[in-house]
This record gives sequence, C-alpha cells and structure tokens, in this order.
Amino acid sequence: MGGVMRIPGPEPSDDGGVGAISAAGGLHLHQLRLHAEYGPVVRFQLPGAGVAVSVSDPLLLEDTARLDERPARLFAFLEPLCEAGNLQVIGSEEHGPWRRVLLEVLAGRPSHERHFGEFVALVEALADRWDPGRGSGGGSGSGGTGSPVFLQKDLTALSLRMICAYALGGADDGAVEPEKAVDAFEVVLTEYLGRTGRVAEGGEDAGMKRAELALSYLRDTVDGVVAAHGENGGNGESDRSDRSDLIGALIAAGTSPARIRDTVMVTMLAAHHTTGVAVSWTLHLLARHPDVAERVTEELDHVLGDRSAPDYGDLRELTYLDMVLKESMRLYPPGPYGARETTEAMVLGADGEYEIPAGTTVFYPFWAVHMNPDHWPEPERFLPERFTPEAVARRPRLAHVPFGFGPRSCEGAGLATVEAQLMLAVLLKRFRFRAVEGHEVTPVERFVLWAAEDIPMTVTPRASGRGPTG
Repeated sequence: MGGVMRIPGPEPSDDGGVGAISAAGGLHLHQLRLHAEYGPVVRFQLPGAGVAVSVSDPLLLEDTARLDERPARLFAFLEPLCEAGNLQVIGSEEHGPWRRVLLEVLAGRPSHERHFGEFVALVEALADRWDPGRGSGGGSGSGGTGSPVFLQKDLTALSLRMICAYALGGADDGAVEPEKAVDAFEVVLTEYLGRTGRVAEGGEDAGMKRAELALSYLRDTVDGVVAAHGENGGNGESDRSDRSDLIGALIAAGTSPARIRDTVMVTMLAAHHTTGVAVSWTLHLLARHPDVAERVTEELDHVLGDRSAPDYGDLRELTYLDMVLKESMRLYPPGPYGARETTEAMVLGADGEYEIPAGTTVFYPFWAVHMNPDHWPEPERFLPERFTPEAVARRPRLAHVPFGFGPRSCEGAGLATVEAQLMLAVLLKRFRFRAVEGHEVTPVERFVLWAAEDIPMTVTPRASGRGPTG
C-alpha cells in the first residue's frame, strides 16, 4: 500500500473512518471536506473497504474509466436480491455480455416508445390524486384538503410503479398485481436491504419474516412472467428477440431463469428511488427559482399547446426542461458516489503524480465532482444554462456523471431520463409548486441522495394549464 500512503489524506483512526463521516453529516459531505482540504486525489478510510482513494477531478477520472471491477464488500448488501451471483460485482467476462443485452433494451427507443403510454397514464393518475379540484384524495395529502404533498414519498412510489410496468410487462393480463408488487418491494427495501448490517436482538424478527415473504412473492411473480414469455413467445409475439421487452430479450440471449429473475429484481432496485428522487430535487429547485420555473412552463406551453402530456417525440423539443433536469442532477446526483477496484497497479495524472497499487478501492464522489469549482464556477448556484451545447463542449467529458461512467455505468440512464422528463412535463404543465414555509430540506444518504423529512410542497393547478409556474 506504499503508493496509497503517499497520496495526501487525514491520519487513520481506530474506528475505520466512521467517526469522521458521522461528524461531517454523511459520506457525501465528508468527501466535499476531504477534497477541499487535500486536493483532487485523497486517501481516506472507507468503512467496509479499508483505505480507499477518492478522485474528484474529471480529467483524472478519465485515467480510471476502464476499471471494470467493483469492491465486492461494498455491494454485498445486494446479495438478497441475487441468487445467481451478485450482478453488481460479477467479473468482466460475465458482465460484458449481460450488460450489452441490458443496453440494447433499456437504452433503445423501441423500448421507451413501447412503454411510454403506460408511463403517461401512471403520471397522470398521480396528478389526478394531487389535484385539489378533483377532491379524490389518494396522494400524500392533497385532494381538496389544501394540505401539502410530499414529493419523495409519492414520486418514488410512482417511479416504482413505472419500473414494475416496464420490467414485469409482457405477461398475460392479471399475471402481475402492480400494487402488490410495489408494496412487496417497499418491504424488501425497508426491512431487508435497509437494515445495513443491523442484527435483531432476541426472539423472532418480524421485520425479517415480512421481508422474506415479500422477496419470495417477488421472485414467484417474476418467475411467472418468465414462464408466460416461454409459453407465448414473449408478449404474444413469435419473435422473442423483441428488444423493447426486457424479459423477452434476456430469454432470447439464453439467460438462465435465475439470472433473469435477478436482473429484473436489480433493475427494479436501481430504478426505484433514483427517478423519483431526481424529479423531487428538480421541483424543489424550481420552487426556489420561479424565473426558471416560468421559462420551463413557457416551453411546455409552446411545445404541448393544450395537451396535458407530451408524446415521446415531444421530449426532444423540451430542451430547456432537459437543461434544468441535468443541472438538478448536478447539484443533487441521485447516486452521490460509486466505487471500482484496481486489478493491477496504476498511476493517475499526466506526470504520474498518484500511484495506486492493485487491489485498491477507487472511490468516485460524484457530488464532489459536480461541485468542483475548477469546472463549475460558483458551483452551488442553480444555473441550467450550464448545459447549453456550447457550455457542455467547454467542459471535460466526466465533469457531469449523474449516472456514473465507464463499463459499470447505469444501463438504465436513458430510460430514467425519459421517465424524469415525462414526470416533470406532466406535473409542471398542470401545477404550480410552492415550498412549505419553515420546512428545511436537508440532503442525507439512503441508497440515494435523499431529503430528510421529505420535500413537502403546496400544489395548485395552473389556470387552464397555462401561465407562470413557481
């Protein structure tokens, strides 16, 4: 570890770094402090990985872009979802072909278009529940009562409904109960994965039993969908290689039933919180910047006219909304960090300033990358104009990495972007959002960059779907 020890960083502590992270208010804030004090490459103690090397400069990240291994200990929490090997840490020989199948489906326009109508219906159903004029209730507080909606609660539930419709689609009608699947997955997240190493003290653990039952239900559900594909050729078609159908494409690639099940489960996990959280942070920022919100709604009115929702093709015309979403994910990246592991010694920098031995955890503090003042002047300001084509061309490629980068980047980035753009378009076309006075919004870590105590908003309909928002 001689190379690592020559990299600047704080003195090691007996608690493995837990105290420093806690004192900073979380790993995301700890990283900001470390890089502000020690520079673009920092040695630090990462619980679960020993000594790690954190890199916050996008030019230096390029030197690590081909790393294709993840530190297994840091991703062990996903093992309950994976019976055929942890998909997040499988070796590159297995990972490469599996990833190509996912990219062909998740990143492709046929897949997005096939499911777009379902997504629109789900978003508009939430908007109906939020609409106080309808008085139907069912959201997190509105429905004619005047009480606020809680963005994260409702929007993460919506994103899970969307991914369930996507990943579990293609079965015969009635084969999947969406609400039951959503509820079961929430139990798995909160009672199983959310335990993060906690051990129940004494007696039977009711929470663990609920989690095991929920996980068994989800596995059985996915198995049923896979079996239905095998019987009818995938969504009733004779060609099971339909690249708009996740399960059908996996079957066509010769993927084992256990690996298909695990893939669907991990896809649901990865997509569950991220899209809803990204949209929640975007609405939070727009409520604080009414001038930006007004420009977004002007664009929506211009592109959509009197329509309440975009068609798939309309998303390409919503260029300012896309800039707003990207700037929001710069300030609040849904996944605030990632990690790789070196399989051989490497050096970073044109002059080889930083030597990293084989077997080292290389840590990616995405929030610190996005707040790097060398590439983001006044990094704490909300400025969507940072994402004009001209501004993007002036920055390093890896200055903005909300979905990660390299061979382990998020395969669902394109799908998540479509979902987020759709959610924002429908909700901003229909409503004004105002922050609840006196409520402090604080980012914390919960798989994703979460807001402690949620983000409550007062929601009011726009007059005839037109007029300024904010």
